[in-house]
Amino acid sequence: MKQLPIPCPGHLIPDATDRFDAAYRAAMGQGAVFVGIEREGERWTVKADALTAGPGHVVDDAVNVAIRAAIVRLVHKREAGSDAFAGPVYFMLHGVPSEARARELAAAFHAALYGDLGPLRRAVPDAGVDQDAEAAG
Repeated sequence: MKQLPIPCPGHLIPDATDRFDAAYRAAMGQGAVFVGIEREGERWTVKADALTAGPGHVVDDAVNVAIRAAIVRLVHKREAGSDAFAGPVYFMLHGVPSEARARELAAAFHAALYGDLGPLRRAVPDAGVDQDAEAAG
């Protein structure tokens, strides 16, 4: 699996449906943040994990706060299921209504886990992801 650019455009986010283990191992082998989407019937799951990037990859507290706020907002707006997992290094959203939205959110999480909160702010603009949090990341 080819390493993803940073930031990663949504169309390059891998569809890990039925291939999660291989995609996860590939990210680990590259020392990169894992990100992927998976189809669940009519809905999609978004997964992002910074553990695959190795011990030298640190996720700043401001990034965790921003991603958690976005996840809470997505659950509140019913764009994701209430069984979402919000960190601190592993993030998962179930029940995302479309592949396009899943890709957008996965790309935003990926960028955030590399310290760029801009895509997350655009993907979930009303989640309180602000310039101060971005500057702290």
